[in-house]
Amino acid sequence: MTSSMYVALAEIFSEAAKDERTRVVLWHGAGEAFCAGNDVEDFLKNPPGPGESPQARLMNALIDFDKPLIAAVRGAAIGGGTTMLTHCDFVYAGESAKFLMPFVDLAVVPEFGSSLAVPATIGHVRAAELLLLGSRFDARRAADLGFVTQVVSDQNVLATAMETAQKLAAKPAAALQASKRLLKRPFREQTKAAMKAENEAFSVHVRSDDAKEALNAFLEKRRPDFSKTAKSAKPK
Repeated sequence: MTSSMYVALAEIFSEAAKDERTRVVLWHGAGEAFCAGNDVEDFLKNPPGPGESPQARLMNALIDFDKPLIAAVRGAAIGGGTTMLTHCDFVYAGESAKFLMPFVDLAVVPEFGSSLAVPATIGHVRAAELLLLGSRFDARRAADLGFVTQVVSDQNVLATAMETAQKLAAKPAAALQASKRLLKRPFREQTKAAMKAENEAFSVHVRSDDAKEALNAFLEKRRPDFSKTAKSAKPK
């Protein structure tokens, strides 16, 4: 994901929200992966700030989206590729799907409201395993944890998601959207507050010596060495 991709996706969701002909959105990756996370080189050049940013634009578009949102996931769903799924109403995972939220390992913090959504979905102890340890998990465990609606074969994942999209599109649109708003209403303001706090912390930590070391180590295909970096960044 580059900065321009975040902006493009935000615009797509905003346009779909306004378009009366669009009843449901089905979201999937082109190729063998759903989303491999941020483009690290682009991320180093354009780190997000605490306020308006390409990432924040997409976050706000997802919070405000009141039509059914379905994801079909095959292959890697890394970082934001996993946390963005917490804003979907239905997630169909192919058997090849692999999930990972390596924020701490990259010396940053969770985003897209995941600091609220993940423990709310799976509990604090399991959330700590996935967010603090950064443990990988496959499609079957994702289903067990409640991250995904159903696991199907890679060959059928898009067709299965499309079948659900067609069922939803045939329902009365106004009642469907009103029902989604009601489902989200108890968590809407909490999610906005979580995203604001995450963005503020993220903007500090992504500019830290630890983050620069972690991201450069990723590009150079070596293990990061945090013993030489400065003390951990703290928001002012």
